Amino acid sequence: MLRRLRTRTENVHLGLMLALTFSTGIIDAVGYLGLDRVFTGNMTGNVVILGMALAGADDLPVIGPIIALVGFMLGAALGGRVLRPVKTGWTTRSTWLFTVVGLLMAVLAIVLGVVPEHPEPLALSVTGILGLAMGLQAATARHIAVKDVTTVVVTSTITGLAADSWLGSGKGQPWFRRLAAVVLIGAGAGVGALALDVGLWLGLAIAAAITLIASLFGHLVAHVKHAPAPEKATA
Repeated sequence: MLRRLRTRTENVHLGLMLALTFSTGIIDAVGYLGLDRVFTGNMTGNVVILGMALAGADDLPVIGPIIALVGFMLGAALGGRVLRPVKTGWTTRSTWLFTVVGLLMAVLAIVLGVVPEHPEPLALSVTGILGLAMGLQAATARHIAVKDVTTVVVTSTITGLAADSWLGSGKGQPWFRRLAAVVLIGAGAGVGALALDVGLWLGLAIAAAITLIASLFGHLVAHVKHAPAPEKATA
């Protein structure tokens, strides 16, 4: 089975990035509903919240979105630096970065499960670490370069879905991946919201499991070392 999947690397990449998109929905639900209206994956939302808060809108957080934004940028910068020497695609460094993301989520899930109360310093620390993790994930997914699936945002995906539809340009489009990304990030948010009925830790634990499984599966199946050899040119 693995051998057969290795001949379909592009499809495997797509499936793994869609799984991580679902995971992002969970994480953003945990952040927004459980960490005082902060997104740790969707930075557009944080910038908008921050702008409204700085303009004086009532009851909107300032510190949390800033911490998430800084953490995300640091994570993305770190991911870009680590991946700079390697070629596009799933490499060993991709596996390690996704593994780090999953482990960070797992550690946070354990901490939040053990600590009964979540004072503001702890909540802000969780926000920063999650922002860092999601920045790492976004940079790694960007390096793998699955078209229309960034794993952390779907605005451009929705734009393409509508603009290339029969109501728009009428061009052919990869509608399945676009629609799947939109549906999965929303479904993940729903799962994250339901998980909060048990506790903050559960959503993080689910997202950690998805990320770690995707990391292992990607290394076994989608790694560039498994790419089929190019066909020899015939005279």
